[in-house]
Amino acid sequence: MPVQKISLEAVQKIRQYIKGILMLPDSENYPGIGWSSEEEIPEPESLDALSDLFNLGSPPGEVSHSPNTEGRWFVSALNPRAALTKLPGIKLKAGVRIASYLWRMGDHGVGLTWSIPEEIGTTFHLEAALDNCGGLDQPPHPIGAFADLMEAIEGDASPHSYMIASILRRELKEFGALGKHCNWSHSRFITAIPPQVNWKWHTQVPKDFSPKMVIAADGKAAIEFFTCRIVAPVTLLRHVDQYPPGEYKATNHDLVMATV
Repeated sequence: MPVQKISLEAVQKIRQYIKGILMLPDSENYPGIGWSSEEEIPEPESLDALSDLFNLGSPPGEVSHSPNTEGRWFVSALNPRAALTKLPGIKLKAGVRIASYLWRMGDHGVGLTWSIPEEIGTTFHLEAALDNCGGLDQPPHPIGAFADLMEAIEGDASPHSYMIASILRRELKEFGALGKHCNWSHSRFITAIPPQVNWKWHTQVPKDFSPKMVIAADGKAAIEFFTCRIVAPVTLLRHVDQYPPGEYKATNHDLVMATV
């Protein structure tokens, strides 16, 4: 089982591409609260602007599913599937949709992404899940959604396809996070111990920090890479994902190696 190393430049480019595709518009990242009943509603300048008028909120007594900063979940208009269109080696399975919900409270936010069969992945079906959810401790869960969003992914079982899948999974898990809810966003790939830091090690120091992967004779695959969390708590982490034969739903291990 030869170990194949992957360049730091390659993993950084993969991540940057996915992040660029999954960039939310300000209207969803920091949604406005709409106009009050005392304000004059501006005249729309185009059909696109006209459509925005339907997102001003619900009549008194009704719950709005529009973008808001008041801690009510809403369906994101961004299609995460777009991130898969140019990623080599992996793709979305036929008949499957990826959809995301967002939660905003002031400058902080959370996202939740599901894979769901296309026939029950309509906007109506997705919004129906909002009627039975609450705050952060009771997020929306559409009926029929897969337990693991990566069950929707298939690929060619090439070495790079597994590394791409590991990065994609983490970006989708972080999708929609803002403020204090960001985690993976603060991590940077590394190939060596960052200098000028007095690290407190909790494990043995690895001999090689290069991103790498291996595929066994039975088709099982494993990838390993290292990151540094650059905001407090500053941390060095070792990430190991193990894939069953022919699958892109992995067992994920994120191990804290050292802290400041």
